[in-house]
Amino acid sequence: MSYSPTLSSAFTDTVMRSDKITPFSGMCSLCTADCVGPCEIGLSAVLGKAIVYPTTTGNNQVAAEKDYPIDYSHFNINGRAFGAVGCPADSEEATIYGVSLATTIGRRNPVKLTMPIILPAVIKLNWKDYFAAAAMAGVCCVIGEDSPGKDPDLQLDANGRIVRFEKLKEMREAFSRYDRGYGQIVLQCNLEDLRMGLAEYALTECGFTAIEFKFGQSAKGTQPAVRIGSLQEALAKKKNGLIVYPDPEDADIVTLYEKHACPEFWIYKRLPMWTEETLRQRIQSLRPLGMKNVYFKMAGFDRRDIEEVLRLAAVLDVDLVTLDGAGGGSGYSPNKMMNEWGLPAVCIESALPEMCGRLEKAGLKVPDIAIAGGITSEDQVYKALAIGAPHVKAVGLCRAPMAAAMVGEKVGQLLASGAIPKHLERYGGTREALFRHLPELRSMYGGETDRMSAGAIGAYSYLQKIAFGLRHFAALNRKFDVTYINRDDVIPMTRDAKDILNGTWFG
Repeated sequence: MSYSPTLSSAFTDTVMRSDKITPFSGMCSLCTADCVGPCEIGLSAVLGKAIVYPTTTGNNQVAAEKDYPIDYSHFNINGRAFGAVGCPADSEEATIYGVSLATTIGRRNPVKLTMPIILPAVIKLNWKDYFAAAAMAGVCCVIGEDSPGKDPDLQLDANGRIVRFEKLKEMREAFSRYDRGYGQIVLQCNLEDLRMGLAEYALTECGFTAIEFKFGQSAKGTQPAVRIGSLQEALAKKKNGLIVYPDPEDADIVTLYEKHACPEFWIYKRLPMWTEETLRQRIQSLRPLGMKNVYFKMAGFDRRDIEEVLRLAAVLDVDLVTLDGAGGGSGYSPNKMMNEWGLPAVCIESALPEMCGRLEKAGLKVPDIAIAGGITSEDQVYKALAIGAPHVKAVGLCRAPMAAAMVGEKVGQLLASGAIPKHLERYGGTREALFRHLPELRSMYGGETDRMSAGAIGAYSYLQKIAFGLRHFAALNRKFDVTYINRDDVIPMTRDAKDILNGTWFG
């Protein structure tokens, strides 16, 4: 059988003409000369290489469509009938409400979390609500790479370094406005961001205390190429230090452009070429500027590369490494890259005992790890914590809380206009009736609650659903503190799942 999707996709808003599909190619089994090409091949016949990337970006987010042969559904959650760990074996105390989800991450400056959740890097759609909900829920959130590109009023000096980036202050304020002493807002930097002096500006001018260095993510094995519409724009991008192809300063290219015979201009963000020494120098230069916490973001690359990132994190005193498994999403990444490369999160976790064991034998303290990659529900969170124990301290939820923020915002807009979504009518017709967590938010924020965005409330409510579900699974296993969750809390349901747990899945 084939696990690959057909040549239709939400990425490109394409469909198949026929319901008869050749499994391996993903094409209709019968192609006809009368077809206008509604599939991916047909669209590429017109738009060419542009179809490597989604055509449905904007106010949308996309993620992998591949049906992977192994994931967390291959496990069930265990249960126990005797005793209690983390609280007295007393029926009055050993309840779901007695389960502590609180944890800490980090070394030099530990960060307290109300639950073992982080919201990984984003910088589009409802980012204000996403960051606000993280603060309200008491978890970490990350501002995604290329944030300077989101500010039309960004100002650079003659050397291409940031001197004015007001939007970044808005991003931090979205979190700090509701900060109650838990979690942290982290700024992710790719190589281009660092070349522009983003980290220095964030620490000295905007009050940031945490920087995430990006090695990769599940949906972006490479940095994306972005099409540029004009010669003038291409020249401006090159002036700012970006790689532009073809070279807009080449006289022959200019001549071709004037004749409407020039290939399209594309910019490409550079890949990092980190070494232990260059990372050390960068981290050491930023700590005196106010950087208290250091984060790494890594994808499901070659296992040797994952282990090297963990080693570097151990040596350089990094607080948290987020390992992002295949199956996640992105606003703008090669379509096939979102589907067809890298290790799923559960496979990364399978390899962690061996990797971390070697580092510990070498005398290194393994950094805290977060696992991410298409995780959306409390059962998946519990399984990820269990399979990744003891090294995985948090689970990354990205597209799901963003979806909750977008739904919350939309419902809020409809309520304000007097319209109630039909499927919600049975739950009530007011903001108070529909958003069930308003009372607890009011207990924390008082009158400010009435000014909260419905999108932020939506994402916060989703995170409370995750937390409540986690408490049930933990209590089922008689674990009344999240730190006691381990591999004994899951049951392999397939041969592959058994191999994942015993470390033989890779052969």
